[in-house]
Amino acid sequence: MAHPRGTWLLPRNGEAIAQPDLMRIIAGERVVLLGETHDVAEIHRWQLHVTTYLHLLRPQMAVGFEMFPRRVQPVLDAWVAGEMDTASFIERSEWAQVWGFDPELYLPLLHFCRQQRVPMLALNCHRPLVTRVGQLGWDAIPVEERDGLTPSAPATDGYRRYLRALMSGFAGPDRPPAMEPERFDRFIRAQQTWDRAFACGIADYLAATPGDPLVIGIIGRGHLEYGHGTPYQLRHLGIEEIAVLLPTDRASHEAASLKGIADAIFRLDTPEPPSPRRRVPGTSA
Repeated sequence: MAHPRGTWLLPRNGEAIAQPDLMRIIAGERVVLLGETHDVAEIHRWQLHVTTYLHLLRPQMAVGFEMFPRRVQPVLDAWVAGEMDTASFIERSEWAQVWGFDPELYLPLLHFCRQQRVPMLALNCHRPLVTRVGQLGWDAIPVEERDGLTPSAPATDGYRRYLRALMSGFAGPDRPPAMEPERFDRFIRAQQTWDRAFACGIADYLAATPGDPLVIGIIGRGHLEYGHGTPYQLRHLGIEEIAVLLPTDRASHEAASLKGIADAIFRLDTPEPPSPRRRVPGTSA
């Protein structure tokens, strides 16, 4: 099916939908998850456009970011309150150590939150927790070291197939072949720790906030596609009103590959080359 630039498509039936109609529908949810490929500037522009549109419809909004671990939440609060400049925010949020992608990719959305006084949520967890859960399993982690997370809902067979296919796509002459079963299980446990961290951060905010806020999630698309990952964990936490929106730069699609991938997908302009990652060596979230 053809997908013209600057238009939305509904994967469930392959039909186009006008942006105002889609946004009115999406604005009725409690959570809207905007998937990304981290180093593509055009995707971050799209995230800003969608967030701005939804903010006009649902001004009681918060934006949650995969990029920030929970421990820097006070820094995010201070940024939104206008208490520091951009350079101080990048330094105090440990951006280079924790995330490492060019902050210029994210600054327009970060400044939007500051300008409009939209709360920002640090959704990620302490990176060593992800490693430990992957290696040892959840039950081996003392309660006081779980960074506010609850146990993940078990991975479905569909998610396991999705992740195996995802990892197979990364294989090549300079990459290892498919993972052995034990190593793959460790990978799934680690991936689910991230999925659950993002879901817990969103669910905790919704539970603690009076009124009827809309939470936007800025999260890697691998945690969102086909209803797996974070959407699945949110539903396990009792949050059903969720929409997943994804970008694409493809001019056409096979209907079978789109079914269930998201609630709607947007055709981007041709992306610029990816921005290099600049993680500080030897650091972690």
